[in-house]
Amino acid sequence: MTFTVAVAGASGYAGGEMLRLLLAHPEARIGALTAHSNAGTRLGEHAPHLRSLADRVLEKTDVDALAGHDVVVLALPHGASGAVAAELAARGDDAIVVDLGADHRLVDPQAWEEFYGTPHAGTWPYGLPELLTAGETVAAGQRAHLAGATRIAVPGCNVSAVTLGLQPGVAAGLIDPVDVVAVLANGYSGAGRSLKTHLLAAEGLGAAQPYAVGGSHRHIPEIAQNLRSAGAADVTLSFTPTLVPMARGILATATARLVEGADPAAVRAAWAHTYADEPFVHLLPEGQWPTTASTLGANTALVQVAVDARAGRVVTVTAIDNLVKGTAGGALQSLNIALGLPETLGLPLDGVAP
Repeated sequence: MTFTVAVAGASGYAGGEMLRLLLAHPEARIGALTAHSNAGTRLGEHAPHLRSLADRVLEKTDVDALAGHDVVVLALPHGASGAVAAELAARGDDAIVVDLGADHRLVDPQAWEEFYGTPHAGTWPYGLPELLTAGETVAAGQRAHLAGATRIAVPGCNVSAVTLGLQPGVAAGLIDPVDVVAVLANGYSGAGRSLKTHLLAAEGLGAAQPYAVGGSHRHIPEIAQNLRSAGAADVTLSFTPTLVPMARGILATATARLVEGADPAAVRAAWAHTYADEPFVHLLPEGQWPTTASTLGANTALVQVAVDARAGRVVTVTAIDNLVKGTAGGALQSLNIALGLPETLGLPLDGVAP
């Protein structure tokens, strides 16, 4: 089944990565490419690696350009996609809309307003196929909510990494979700393409710098929402991201207190059971730890889990490419499910090395 795709925000990192993956998808046909400040320029000026689309001229992002496609991907700043999606709906356009931004991820309007400061645009089916949903089988889970969906909210990249690391322990009742600590090493592409002083090479090369410290990061309510989906009654999360000098990738170390009496063998068995049949999430052999380099360019999440007996905590480490499994790859994986196509179609499993 061939489908046409328009991409809004095509000159940004997320939009460019979406295009790279769509170009390798056997059923996708690229339609309109739009941008805001870069409208009227050629895509090759902003994404020279996309040679097959280099001469395409970016149109202004409006519903006239986006309408009439089978799929519309919104790779727009947080807070911008809600209005565009509403305009498409008002025109009666029946495209599947995939939002790479945050506008439609959260269920709780109050949480949105607290962390984003604008009115909530509504909640869409959540684009993390591996998300565990309490009371449903591992095989079905979130996939049942994505099948046939016409709206998809793609998770935050940090959210995917932390959720995949911790959710097996929550679902199995092996960790205490009211004592969760997550520290992440993040590549600079996760901050987007905007020109900011702290993102300059002179500031970032050879340095590591934390940001959104002290419970202010916007991904916190989304992670808590996902852990509640997996079965947590309540969640308390200390979340600290750190920019490190790499272009892309996330290494998320998340720990939680081990439930009293839980056996270390049961811990590993829970993670192994959860991800045994997942095509893109892999529990590594004991003693082998994830690296961001191993996921570069792939829609793959590498996970490891261990028990720190002295501290009484479970330690998980998850590596993903923030632009692939963390954004565009997760989006295309969810879109495949929505369209009834094989989930893995057009998605790279293997990374690039060195």
